Amino acid sequence: MYLLLDDSFYKNAGQAQLADNMEAYPEGIVIPIDKPYGWTSADVIRKIKFAAGRYFKNRKIKVGHAGTLDPLATGVLVVCIGKATKIAEKLQAGEKEYVAGIRFGATTPSFDLEKEIDFTYPYEHITEEMLAGALKKFIGEQQQTAPIFSAKLINGKRAYEYARSGKEAELKPSAITIYDLELIKFEDYTATIRIRCSKGTYIRSFARDLGVALCSGAHLTSLVRTASGDFRIENCLKIEKINEIMKLY
Repeated sequence: MYLLLDDSFYKNAGQAQLADNMEAYPEGIVIPIDKPYGWTSADVIRKIKFAAGRYFKNRKIKVGHAGTLDPLATGVLVVCIGKATKIAEKLQAGEKEYVAGIRFGATTPSFDLEKEIDFTYPYEHITEEMLAGALKKFIGEQQQTAPIFSAKLINGKRAYEYARSGKEAELKPSAITIYDLELIKFEDYTATIRIRCSKGTYIRSFARDLGVALCSGAHLTSLVRTASGDFRIENCLKIEKINEIMKLY
């Protein structure tokens, strides 16, 4: 079994120090990280790879993640070290949970705040009752089209590469499942929604589609991944704690 390097381990580090030799962890190490806002998933991997390379005295140590998070999202990013990288795909397959902020009345090319508003739409007609009714229709299996500004592969290239170069590219819908939707708050035409969904679900696309369903436009204003499989945000480590555990100051 891999070593789970989470917040519980950190709190008990006085009694259970991390060995400085990867041979002590033949199945590798899994670290649920609370990804900082503005960081790419690759930024997190580079940071941990550098820290782990120094700590374990192995610059070629393998480090990967199980499920990408957008730069403007925060929350659970599962990082795998050593042989645990072989089970990254299995860990990624688990159910996801998010808390999303969705603003009605405008769209952006990226479906979130990465790009400026491109179109505005009427939104004053949207009521909490209308929103709650629309959410019910999104529960279940469905086809979803990813944002063009995404890491989705099109003929071997990332979709965002086509988008940034201004080239036309067709994204094919993919099958996803939304298990549950909970409206937490609806205020000033911005909804806060808890979403339980399958792997591969783009919450930015959900925001766009919800706007269309309500005869308006919408985009994502905030996103926190609160769970990925069995990993929950309450047990995640901050990057600073990784520095402490691996003695990188």
